[in-house]
Amino acid sequence: MSRSQGVRKALLAGFVAIGLTSTAFAQTSAPATGLGQSWPNATDVSASPNWHVYVFVLHGVKYIQINDLNGTVHAAVGAANGGTIVLPVGVDAQNVATSTTSAASSTSQVVYQDATTTVTATPQSSGSTAFTVEDDQSCPAYGCSGTGAP
Repeated sequence: MSRSQGVRKALLAGFVAIGLTSTAFAQTSAPATGLGQSWPNATDVSASPNWHVYVFVLHGVKYIQINDLNGTVHAAVGAANGGTIVLPVGVDAQNVATSTTSAASSTSQVVYQDATTTVTATPQSSGSTAFTVEDDQSCPAYGCSGTGAP
């Protein structure tokens, strides 16, 4: 085998290895997508067995979506730098409140919680669900005690 053939084989093997590594990396670190969808391409991070909660992060904003067990989107909020905003997404979007203090009742259940944000769900007599999003104003998103993204 000539020296140039050996170099070609080494280069080819290197490119194959880089290609396989890139493919594996892309599969394990692909961003979550599908905000507003019934079954988004994201991990369910719900703190409750009664709900599906999906988190999306884009440009430093954390988006939290709450679905029921049938995939119906109920609500979504955005959180960044200690502030929250209700998104016009879901059948209960009009029933979402943001707060810096706990407004939970005895019928409320935590559906999502991380270092900065807690979301509770409270069933209403009308059959709808009220959601309260508490954001720790003293702890900007991704900045508390060295904690990272959800």
